[in-house]
Amino acid sequence: MQVTNSANGAPTKAPKAKPLLRELLTVPELFVAVPGAAVAAAAAPNGGSRPVLVLPGFVTGDITTAPLRAFLKALGHRPEGWGLGLNVGVADHIAAGVDRLLQEMAHRHGSTIDIVGWSAGGIIGRVLAQHRRELVGQVISLGSPIRMHRTETNIGFLQEIAGHFFVPTPPRFDFDRIPVPSTTVWTDADGVVPGDVCRQTVRPYAEVVQVRGTHCGLGANPAVLYLIAERLAQRPGEWQPFAPARHLRWWYPSRDSVPSTAPVFEDDQEDLPDAPAVAV
Repeated sequence: MQVTNSANGAPTKAPKAKPLLRELLTVPELFVAVPGAAVAAAAAPNGGSRPVLVLPGFVTGDITTAPLRAFLKALGHRPEGWGLGLNVGVADHIAAGVDRLLQEMAHRHGSTIDIVGWSAGGIIGRVLAQHRRELVGQVISLGSPIRMHRTETNIGFLQEIAGHFFVPTPPRFDFDRIPVPSTTVWTDADGVVPGDVCRQTVRPYAEVVQVRGTHCGLGANPAVLYLIAERLAQRPGEWQPFAPARHLRWWYPSRDSVPSTAPVFEDDQEDLPDAPAVAV
C-alpha cells in the first residue's frame, strides 16, 4: 500500500531549535511515570477488554510503546505492537504491513480495532481509518501532526534522511477529517511538533485534549495513560467526549469538544476530504 497526500495552505513559521531542548525534561518526567501510572490505573474506569493496535513514533519502534502496552494489558485490554521495526514513514512495506495487521487483528478478535498512534504513528492510524473505516473503532493520536508543513517540525532533518532511503515526507499534508471517533492529544511544551498542528477541528466525535509534559514522554505520561483508558472503556458505538475524574482535571489544561448526539458521521460524510490515494 503506497500513500500520497496533499493539502492546500501556506506553512506557518518554522519552529526554532530551542524548543527541541524542552525534550530534555522527559528524563525527570520518567521518574514520576511509575507512581503516576499507578494513579491513572486506580482511577481508570472498567471497560471490558478492547483490542488495541499501538503505533510508534517516527524512527522508533515497539520498544518505545512497551510501557503503554503494559499499562493497557494490566487493565485487561489486548494491546499489540506493530512488529514492523522502525517507523520511517509510510514506506511501502510499512503501509502494506500495518494494513495487513489491522485486517488480521479484526478477523482474529471479531471486532473493530482501536488505534493509538504516537507522533507519526498517529498519522498512520488516521490513514488506516480513512481506508478501513469498517475495521477501526476509534483513533487516539498523541502529539501527531494533523495538518502540517514539513518545515514546522524540529525533526525535519530526520525526515529528509529517511526520505532518501524509503519514501519522502510530503511537503504538506492534512489528515484533519477521518470517519471514525477520534481524540487528538497535544502539549504546549512539545519540542518536536508544535502543539497547534496536533489539534484537529472539533466537531461531534472529534475532540482535542491538552496535557502537560513533553513529546517524548507522552507514551508514559500518566495523564495520557488515564485518557486512553477512559476512551477505551466506552462501549463501541457509544462514544462521548472525554470527561476526566474531578481529582485529575489538573492534568488537562484544556479540553475542546462538542456534544455527540447526532448519528455517527451520517450527516458529515459529504464534508470529508478524499482519502490519500492508495495502491496495494
